[in-house]
Amino acid sequence: MFGNTKKDSTAAENEIIEQVGTIIGPGAVIDGPLTTKDSTRVDGTIKGNVNISGALIVGQEGKIFGTASGVNVYVAGEVNGNVTAPQGKVEISDTGKVVGDIICKGIIIDENAVFQGRCEMTGLDKNSAEIAKERAAANKEANDAENNSEENNNENKDSDNN
Repeated sequence: MFGNTKKDSTAAENEIIEQVGTIIGPGAVIDGPLTTKDSTRVDGTIKGNVNISGALIVGQEGKIFGTASGVNVYVAGEVNGNVTAPQGKVEISDTGKVVGDIICKGIIIDENAVFQGRCEMTGLDKNSAEIAKERAAANKEANDAENNSEENNNENKDSDNN
């Protein structure tokens, strides 16, 4: 049962890795901004802002000192700066560390991951309080309708008995 989940996540990870067009290898240091149109994996160090038009993968040895943005951002290493994926998701693995604010549509933070900052979710038309109020109102209407139905049934039984 647990083995299947591991195989699925490894297959998905391999699919992402196969699509990576740019790799910043271990030991490489870029002093300045990095912008690419394809998915990128960072296993080295970047001292500057990173703007990726595809997925951004920060490997366990990868470090980014600056803002990082991509369609989806996966952090197993370290990002010291804001992370943005307004139309996608940000995932911080159990070895990942993000010190900065995150803006994304979806977020996954594994146990033992480090996230120090604020998270803003995009694509939400309503906040959770509004959604909760709507659910409560719908439940109340359903309960009221059910109670009215029971009262009508009881009245019909009473009139039948007379």
